[in-house]
Amino acid sequence: MANKEKAEVQDINRSMYDFRYEEKDTDFYKIQEGLTKDIVLEISEKKGDPAWMRDFRLKSLEIYNQKKVPQWGPSIDGLDMNNIVTYVKPKTKMTADWEEVPEDIKNTFEKLGIPQAERESLAGVGAQYDSELVYHNLQKEVEAQGVVYTDIESALHGPYADMIQSHFMHLVPPTDHKFAALHGAVWSGGSFVYIPKGVSVEIPLQSYFRLNAPGAGQFEHTLIIVDEGASLHFIEGCSAPKYNIANLHAGCVELYVGKNAKLRYSTIENWSKNMYNLNTKRAIVEEGGTMEWVSGSFGSHVSYLYPMTILQGDNSHMEFTGVTFAGKGQNLDTGAKVVHNGKNTSSYINTRSISKDGGISTYRSSVVINNKAKNAKAAVSCQSLMLDDISRSDTIPAMDVRTQDADVGHEAKIGRISDDAVFYLMSRGLSEEDARALIVSGFADSVSKELPLEYAVEMNNLIRLEMKGAIG
Repeated sequence: MANKEKAEVQDINRSMYDFRYEEKDTDFYKIQEGLTKDIVLEISEKKGDPAWMRDFRLKSLEIYNQKKVPQWGPSIDGLDMNNIVTYVKPKTKMTADWEEVPEDIKNTFEKLGIPQAERESLAGVGAQYDSELVYHNLQKEVEAQGVVYTDIESALHGPYADMIQSHFMHLVPPTDHKFAALHGAVWSGGSFVYIPKGVSVEIPLQSYFRLNAPGAGQFEHTLIIVDEGASLHFIEGCSAPKYNIANLHAGCVELYVGKNAKLRYSTIENWSKNMYNLNTKRAIVEEGGTMEWVSGSFGSHVSYLYPMTILQGDNSHMEFTGVTFAGKGQNLDTGAKVVHNGKNTSSYINTRSISKDGGISTYRSSVVINNKAKNAKAAVSCQSLMLDDISRSDTIPAMDVRTQDADVGHEAKIGRISDDAVFYLMSRGLSEEDARALIVSGFADSVSKELPLEYAVEMNNLIRLEMKGAIG
């Protein structure tokens, strides 16, 4: 029993992710706590915003002050914006040369496998530390195809400025909800990707977001445009060390998938257990295009996360595959949304949620089939696994079908680990803990098999870490 108590979720060896160095005041510039007009203007000035972006930030702040905090999901009463630092800038410039990254920051990312992953299996990498990117690089062969992969702020001042202005927060407007407005006011960092017409990027691109400062927020913006007939796999990784005060992540992802184009967006989020993760992700897909989401959520204290896809064009398609693991002190409200606008559109949502040690996992989905979406097909499958008697799993599906020419299905299942399955694996030589971890990994296999090998291994390792002490 003593070993079980010692291995509860907050005591898991997360050294790979919890590693941090003690920052000195000379290592970074930090804005004052809170959210005011002066703070927003100071961020805008520090970043050299064009006038339209400065005005956009101020308008977003007005909307933020008017919007109410959502009451339908997990409580975020522990999050006080008066105590959150919205901008922390490391005192270093972004570079494409890894050796030029400051040693302390470089050590943090190298412990996380960056840039080792770049050398081995990625076409390009962006690494953000607190509020700014510190490293961004694209392989020459991919750049020669006309692919653009850069930090969004450089793009804002370069030849793609008009493209940024015409797409920035058009899919996720500040009026969407309170934390979209917050993002619009204080966003910083993130990546811009443009894949030209007909170009297929065979090797994934990756951005990694690391929030190191205690009591800070991270508000990166990712904007990806995949032009007609092009294809891309983009990988997003997120982590933060554990502190005893609240941190906030309110990023935004906007994805534009052109005619007959394909985009896969894979995410492994392992935020620390003091994080409020209020992220917004949205994609729009044109005729014949395909959008694929692969999502693994393991960290944070509270999460609101529902990637949304708008199937705008005829014959467009969307798939969402996700797994969520809620441990002690975690309330993870996740799911997916899809809107069918075009004819002959199709969507498939497949989720797995696991809860342990009193963790709460809520699956929330929304499927909307509008009246012009003739012959649309939508299928939703959500399965939940509870590892003890004190955990909780909820399923809240919503279906809004406005045409008779649609095929819609939903299935849900909630269960526990079978004692017979554990006994069988133990009879084959596994310990009880290893047997349970293997069963849970198998339960999440639909997600891990969709990831590149090294990320599937990382996800299974995270599951094993979370399963330590799960006997009883």
